[in-house]
Amino acid sequence: MLLYFPLNQQNILMPPTILRIATRQSPLALVQANQVRDQLLYHWPELHIELVPMTTSGDKFFKEALSASGGKGMFVKELEEALLDHQADLAVHSMKDVPATFPEGLGIAAICARHNPFDALVSVSGTRLDALPQGVTIGTTSLRRQSQLLAFRPDLNVKSLRGNIQTRLSKLASGEYDAIILAVAGLERLGMQEIITHVIEPSIMLPACGQGALGIECRMADEKIKKIIAPLNDPLSAICINTERCVNALLGGNCHVPVAVYCFLDAGRTLLLQAKVATIDGKIMISNRQQGPQKEAMHLAEQCAQELLANGAEALIAGTSA
Repeated sequence: MLLYFPLNQQNILMPPTILRIATRQSPLALVQANQVRDQLLYHWPELHIELVPMTTSGDKFFKEALSASGGKGMFVKELEEALLDHQADLAVHSMKDVPATFPEGLGIAAICARHNPFDALVSVSGTRLDALPQGVTIGTTSLRRQSQLLAFRPDLNVKSLRGNIQTRLSKLASGEYDAIILAVAGLERLGMQEIITHVIEPSIMLPACGQGALGIECRMADEKIKKIIAPLNDPLSAICINTERCVNALLGGNCHVPVAVYCFLDAGRTLLLQAKVATIDGKIMISNRQQGPQKEAMHLAEQCAQELLANGAEALIAGTSA
């Protein structure tokens, strides 16, 4: 039987094929890869899809800070090598883990509809962030989260916490921490949203660039694979994520300085873009806000980055990189 896929009001004849999805081996990554697999099968029921689980450099060195071990690109390096070596046809990433640039020949062909982009407090006592007792220990290794936590609650003791979600939760349960910060989207995808104590408001903790969204990377010259992936792209999510990524890239795109970027559509379908650059202790926080039509998304990103740099972010970034 032949499979038909509608694209641009034309029926393009395409035979069934085997599709290999590269993914990290963590429980969350496998859930995310299977969600993409299910969506692809909905549009292409005759596809045979295989997962190719892999251990990335980021997984191997999870005990080290990302800034010391090579940056967030370590979570996608091996998956990208599998694409370049034709061991896989596509790779599923959390967009917050995707670096600003790609190896030659690769790129994001689709960004799926964004899930909740915010951060969640999970506390042993069930107490919200603003009501936690003074001096309690909160676990996170994200410089973005740490800086914003300390800006809001300078009395908190922020302690490094790495590993997958299950590892982090086990450390919380063992009493090493009074509370930890995790992404809402990850907990929801694992069906663990009931453990969330407090979804932290963006006025307190702005999300990371791309947080909550899944991206599908492939060889950009492979038109067949790109056509298969195309139905999973959510245009509005793609606009917002790409706007955030543009700001991040213009600021240097590294993980050595706390950077938070969030773009969304308001009720009037206008783009709202917010960004922060901070010191790790949260004592200096440089913010910027832009608003405008969707067609001006890249201009808004450029304006946001330029104003942040002009208002002091350049010195923060240069000082951290030195």
